[in-house]
Amino acid sequence: MPAKIAIVHDWLTNMGGAEPVVLELHKLFPLAPIYTSVFDYEKMTAFSSMDVRTTYLQRLPKKLRYKHTLQPTLRPRAFRKLDLSEFDVIISSSSAEAKAVRKTRSGQTHIAYIHTPIRYYYSHYDEFKKEFRFGKLTPFIKPFIPLMVSRMRKLDQASVADIDVLIANSSITQERIKTYYHRDSVIVHPPVDVKKFLPTAKTKRHGLVIWGRHVPYKRFDLAIEACNKLGVDLTIAGTGSDTERLKKLAGSTIKFVGRISDGELVRLAHDSEAFLFPNEEDFGIAAVEALAAGLPIIAYGKGGALDIVSDGETGILFHEQTVDSLAIAIKKFQTTKFNQINLTNRAKRFDKSFFDAKIKKIVTDSTK
Repeated sequence: MPAKIAIVHDWLTNMGGAEPVVLELHKLFPLAPIYTSVFDYEKMTAFSSMDVRTTYLQRLPKKLRYKHTLQPTLRPRAFRKLDLSEFDVIISSSSAEAKAVRKTRSGQTHIAYIHTPIRYYYSHYDEFKKEFRFGKLTPFIKPFIPLMVSRMRKLDQASVADIDVLIANSSITQERIKTYYHRDSVIVHPPVDVKKFLPTAKTKRHGLVIWGRHVPYKRFDLAIEACNKLGVDLTIAGTGSDTERLKKLAGSTIKFVGRISDGELVRLAHDSEAFLFPNEEDFGIAAVEALAAGLPIIAYGKGGALDIVSDGETGILFHEQTVDSLAIAIKKFQTTKFNQINLTNRAKRFDKSFFDAKIKKIVTDSTK
């Protein structure tokens, strides 16, 4: 009799890098319900046909329901309250508190896919403390952040103790798991639809490209200012909370195309010369997609980029997150030759077929 599996994810309110992992997990285990803290039915249409089950946080007023920064103490409690005793295997997908879910009977296995240990408790705590905003209450709450975070770190670390298998999405995440949780983990890179981006014919390529959600930590501003400085053409795809600010920074060589279809994105990738990756990511699915399309990656040399980009072979790394450092890297790219076949071949090691095979093996081995 096959094992009964449940999938648990932090929240389903927007499509980021973690949500395609959940979709792929559900393809592998289509009978598995997906448990999550809150679910935005209107936005997350990719999940509309699936058995999505929410916690009591779904009953919060809509204005509060999707404010994730308000719920770091509520979410772990909500996940711990879930009764998953009917399932043999629990697969959590977590960059926040989904991994706090508990095994509720003997013989269960908990496999945790970690996108990163909670950024605002550990690796990016200093940034979080500096940028924390809570409206008019900010000056009153801010002094208590160290005390609150210290307590939440202990609860977070305790939630890891009962996990049977920890999976890291990249080398940097594996390092963080070791540093913050003192646990070993196995790396399984996120699933990328590499075949969709492979070029089928030679195209005339021009200009640089960047795509993704327009949010401050993605550092689209760095890409814009470097291309402004050099007078280099840059096409920006996607939208987000930072779009209007970014448009105000853009000079005459910067073009915004907004939210585009998958087919249009593939065509844009095939028409461009290189992909800019100026932010520190836990992995970097967009960079792998660009590599599959035959684009060298001009990347900030930290985090997940180091799993994807080999300096001088599949792209150019820059080591200071500044306009000047990125501009120097762009100029270096302009005088470096890259082999397109090598680029696309290097991307194939991240194809979703490898994710599928590794996850299936981990689940099978854990239930023997």
